[in-house]
Amino acid sequence: MRLSLPRVIGCLLGAFVGMLGSTVASAHPHVWITSTSELIYAADGSITGVRHAWTFDDMFSSYAIQGIESKTKGVYTHEELAPLAQTNVESLKEFGYFTFAKADGKKAKFEEPVDYFVEYKDGLLVLHFTLPLKTPVKPRVLALEVFDPTYFVDFQLAKKDPIRLVGAPASCTFDFLRPNDGAASAQALGEQNFTDGGNANFGAMFANKITVTCP
Repeated sequence: MRLSLPRVIGCLLGAFVGMLGSTVASAHPHVWITSTSELIYAADGSITGVRHAWTFDDMFSSYAIQGIESKTKGVYTHEELAPLAQTNVESLKEFGYFTFAKADGKKAKFEEPVDYFVEYKDGLLVLHFTLPLKTPVKPRVLALEVFDPTYFVDFQLAKKDPIRLVGAPASCTFDFLRPNDGAASAQALGEQNFTDGGNANFGAMFANKITVTCP
C-alpha cells in the first residue's frame, strides 16, 4: 500500500504533542536535521527574511519517500517531491517553523514560507524554504534561534558555512553557538518537568543560537 505523504509527516509531527506529557526517558530526538541558514538583506540594509536548507537524516529520508513514484529509480525531481515539500511546510506552521528571532530584543514575526522545495541528494532529503519577515527590520543586534521546543527534532548546524549573510552591509558580522551535549542536564531536570504541562520548551536547551551585529 502506498503511504500517504500527509500521513508520513503527520505521524511524526503528531508525536510532538505526546512528548509534552512523557518522562525524561523519552525526551530525546527522533528526527535529525543538519541546518544551514541565510539571512537576506535588502538594499537599504534591512533584514527581510531567513532562507533555510534542512538536510534530514537517512532514516527519515528513506521513510518519507516511500510511495513516491519517480520516472528514474532512486532519482527524484523537484516536481515529484513537490507534494512532500508542501506537506512539510504546512505541517511545520504549527511549530513556528522552528525559527525564532528577536530584533534588538523584540520578537520578530515571520510570514508563511515561500520558494519552498525538496531535493533528494546523496540519499538524503533536503528541505529548502524562505521565511519572509512580516516587517523588515534594521536592528543593531538580531538574535536567531533554530530548535524544536519539544526536542522531537534535533537540529545541528552544518560543519561548513552554516550561516551566510546575503546582501548585508559590510559592517555586519555574525557569530553562532552550537548547543552542548545536554544529556546530563536533561536527566537532572527530573520527571516533574514533563508532566502537567511542565517544561514545554525543553528543546531550548539545545537551540542553535545565531547573533548578527550591525553597528
